[in-house]
Amino acid sequence: MTMKSQLRSIRRKCLTWAYSRKVALGDRGPIVSFTFDDFPRSALVVGGKILRDYGFRGTYYAAISLMNEVNHLGEHFRRCDLETILRDGHELASHTFGHVSSRTISARAFKSEVEKGRRAIEELTGQKDSGNFAYPFGDVTLNAKRTVGPDLASSRGIWSGLNGAEVDLNLLRANSLYGDLEKSAQVDHLIRENERRGSWLIFYSHDVAPSHSQYGCTPALLEFAVSAAAKSSSRVMTVAEVLQELRQPIGRQARSSALSPVFQKD
Repeated sequence: MTMKSQLRSIRRKCLTWAYSRKVALGDRGPIVSFTFDDFPRSALVVGGKILRDYGFRGTYYAAISLMNEVNHLGEHFRRCDLETILRDGHELASHTFGHVSSRTISARAFKSEVEKGRRAIEELTGQKDSGNFAYPFGDVTLNAKRTVGPDLASSRGIWSGLNGAEVDLNLLRANSLYGDLEKSAQVDHLIRENERRGSWLIFYSHDVAPSHSQYGCTPALLEFAVSAAAKSSSRVMTVAEVLQELRQPIGRQARSSALSPVFQKD
């Protein structure tokens, strides 16, 4: 192992254990959540339809400054898409206002970015966001985790793995859903392993298109993942729905995949 990889491993361990906010998953699993970052329109128009066809909903982490933009991920969401998300029962979560990395600014400035993004969602929709958040680029620092974590229902990164038996609400683990059907075996393995452990598996992607970006997936791969989750004993839930259950005593949560009220942080 090189010195650089050793330092990276030490940093990751520190970020994993420091400033954690852990809750027991208990017997709530297996659970699978599908999340989309930024978000490109295709994630809702194509990805949202795939989820709805199976009776499921997704979590959309919106960086409001990207609204109406076009970049390497394709066309991004429009204002009307925010209303569609709420109308269709998906979860609208935050991703900062300007899609800013926590590594590029101070923790205080980053906290202001997070707050600005949440206010913008409320101003545009007339409703508060769900209180759940995803770090842009997956970039997390110790100061950012310490500073923004307590004010949010949850914060999600991009470190792979399963959430459980204890869940760190300040740094949820998530697994990329990138590529085409060549990734289907990997996806199937994750769903089966999550089922075996009774844990919480979170997938994340960006655009959903036949000619997807390197950070997105094809409709075929997303449908494979959703179908595999539906065929398993897993409940497919939004992040907000899982957080709603985590507020309840273990053993008293509902054991159905029906939509629960969107979690709002007290």
